[in-house]
Amino acid sequence: MYLTIKETAGYLELPEDYIEYLVHHNKIKTVHDGEQLLINKHQFSTHLEQMENYRELIQAYLNEPIPEDPDVKDED
Repeated sequence: MYLTIKETAGYLELPEDYIEYLVHHNKIKTVHDGEQLLINKHQFSTHLEQMENYRELIQAYLNEPIPEDPDVKDED
């Protein structure tokens, strides 16, 4: 499925300007249909999977309880 730059920005939750920057610096593959640039949605599947894994990792880290400090109970 092909998306416009605006639709791609919404799909990736990124600013349109940043998507245009990536397109102009050949970081994203595009197809020109005569009027506009179209971007294949499936080229981002790996990126989205990695972002989801990263979010899960961060959430697991944030949910980890803070270990009790053994020096707190040590009174002289």
